[in-house]
Amino acid sequence: MTPKTAEMAKEDYYQSLGVDRNASADEIKQAFRKLALKYHPDRNQGNKEAEEKFRAAAEAYEVLSDPEKRGMYDRFGHDGLRGTTMHGFSSFEDIFDAFGDVFGGGLFDDFFGIRGGRGRRVRRGVSLRCEISLNFREAATGAKKTLEVHRREVCAKCNGSGAREGTSPVTCNYCRGRGEVQHSQGFFVLRTPCPQCRGRGRVITSPCAKCQGTGRAAKRAEITVDIPAGVEDGMRLRIPGQGEAGDDGAPPGDLYCDIRLEPHPFFQRHGNDIVCEVPISFAQAALGAEVEVPTLTGGMSKVEIPRGTQSGEIIALQSGGFPNVHGYGKGRQLLHVVVEVPKKLTERQEELLREFAELEKANVGPKRKSFFEKLKQYFE
Repeated sequence: MTPKTAEMAKEDYYQSLGVDRNASADEIKQAFRKLALKYHPDRNQGNKEAEEKFRAAAEAYEVLSDPEKRGMYDRFGHDGLRGTTMHGFSSFEDIFDAFGDVFGGGLFDDFFGIRGGRGRRVRRGVSLRCEISLNFREAATGAKKTLEVHRREVCAKCNGSGAREGTSPVTCNYCRGRGEVQHSQGFFVLRTPCPQCRGRGRVITSPCAKCQGTGRAAKRAEITVDIPAGVEDGMRLRIPGQGEAGDDGAPPGDLYCDIRLEPHPFFQRHGNDIVCEVPISFAQAALGAEVEVPTLTGGMSKVEIPRGTQSGEIIALQSGGFPNVHGYGKGRQLLHVVVEVPKKLTERQEELLREFAELEKANVGPKRKSFFEKLKQYFE
């Protein structure tokens, strides 16, 4: 028998945040803020475990803070979220950008960001995550998939400025356009984002009606993704620049696509090899036979079953498996032979089998002979 690959179960989102399933939206928000502060990268530099807990808490908050996603999760668990667009969270920056309202700006904005013009910090766009389902044939040959992604893009009405048509952002008079202010504490100087412009260096006095001054607006976008041949279940593909738009000309985020391989009626995948169970009769096993087996491409192939094939034997074909996704070689198609024993016999079949059994008494096979000899010695 061929073993089945076990998938690691995801932790319950409520457990990730340490809240009850009946927790209110405020309780969920406070729990996430507490965990984010605890596992903040500045406090846990180089700590991979803290990083994973930080990401897990962010993913849980993304679902439980959204009433629609939370409802689907409560009813169907993690499977209920398949097909929904989720943040990819490729960096801590993504998390703080996505949930900046939880922290209310302040020091968190100072830890992350990209320097823009005049030294101002501008934020890279948030990365997104989605799932792509493939059948075995698509995974073996490669495929093109068109996805519909919901994301925030540069506002077409204000061209990303955030200001109403006919107006422009003005330089912040508090920080004089630097986007940050300095505070002296003894011998130390602490730089923090400007509380008035929140690090932008500019203030919008008349915000755009379409994007409410953010410079970005929600939009549905169609994206074609090239799936390379040989991808595996659980593999993640990165599509650069297809996430949400960044602030003030900062680069966009990325799109991460999680591959889900649909079950096949005949094959199981093990690495780049595929295993197919082939049932044959006792006569075919004893005398040899030519049988037809399915292939990954959807056709049929003729295979010779050698005389004397035993139930459970593996016959390896030299090709027919998945190509290596990195381009190094190709897997094999493995046939797992199973000899079927008939449950019902005609009178003639039973007569012939009884005659065969009588003949076998005078010519016991080597494996059975060895077994009976060992059994005899065991009881002596």
